Amino acid sequence: MKEIMEVKERTQELIDKLLEVWESSVRATHLFLSDSEIDSIKEYVPQALGGIAHLIIAGETEDCPVAFMGIEDGALEMLFIAPEERGKGLGKRLIRYGIENYGVERLAVNEQNPQAKGFYEYMGFRVHKRTELDEQGNPYPLLYMRR
Repeated sequence: MKEIMEVKERTQELIDKLLEVWESSVRATHLFLSDSEIDSIKEYVPQALGGIAHLIIAGETEDCPVAFMGIEDGALEMLFIAPEERGKGLGKRLIRYGIENYGVERLAVNEQNPQAKGFYEYMGFRVHKRTELDEQGNPYPLLYMRR
């Protein structure tokens, strides 16, 4: 079973491994993004990983992450799981961990990612707001959800 742990020291090596998890996850789930859009977004991921208040990873050890989430002020800001780990209950465990330990009560999800929306609904979140553009002003509608 994968361990869940909060990362205190965010080394470049760990950020690089999490970036690999992020990219493989996005390529498997964000089918509405082009390769160039993924490459463009990827440039900002290390900064986001370094700046998020709580970075929680899951893996055999801290050196081998297969999933991660970022939480700030009761909001789930990011959740990415390596494709080979999807469907094994790790996402549920991470969300529950975030709710129990960090009071996660809200999140935003891309409308064009129906699997993620369905997963969050299964976990007790409901859509309360929709925007036409994402937070960077791109034409990817976001659904804002609350528990």
